[in-house]
Amino acid sequence: MARNALMDIKRSLEAHVGEKIMLRADGGRRKTIERTGVLEETYPSVFIVKLDEEQNAFKRVSYSYADVLTDSVQVTICKEQGNFRITHA
Repeated sequence: MARNALMDIKRSLEAHVGEKIMLRADGGRRKTIERTGVLEETYPSVFIVKLDEEQNAFKRVSYSYADVLTDSVQVTICKEQGNFRITHA
């Protein structure tokens, strides 16, 4: 069941490669990290986000699909028609 959910998340993200996204990640100790960037690439176990350079010290970050499944990372696709969140539902 979890494997199917991971594949669904991966497919959902693959459809938005090259688009602007917003990430909200659990930073530990009651901290939440918010970043924006472009979904650069998807791999079998992780996805890569190229971050907006003026906002972040790092150029790229990677997260696993399991992070999205467990809600450690929330991914929101930013579109002109409106934003929508990638979920595991």
